[in-house]
Amino acid sequence: MEKLSFRLTAPRSAGGTCTQAIVGVVASGNLEVLLERNLPADVCAIDIATAAHGFGMVWDAVIRDFVARRSAGGLHISINDGGARPDTVALRLAQGVRKIEEPKR
Repeated sequence: MEKLSFRLTAPRSAGGTCTQAIVGVVASGNLEVLLERNLPADVCAIDIATAAHGFGMVWDAVIRDFVARRSAGGLHISINDGGARPDTVALRLAQGVRKIEEPKR
């Protein structure tokens, strides 16, 4: 397993009040994304565990684009990757932010 970590300044904080959310499943080339609201509002930290070695530059590009485009401030995101493509990673990250912004039930 390759482990990657990113800690970026986020231009916008995540809305809502949910403290955590999970989306996706690690199977068949997909990934699991766990989001936790436990950082300062201007910080987004992302930890990745992936079986696909040597794709650090691709992960860097996808993560930086995500933080720039989405409201990710205040979130610590853990990704367990099963070989997902960059477009699937972007989709799961967007789903995770939407889920953590949902009202608590």
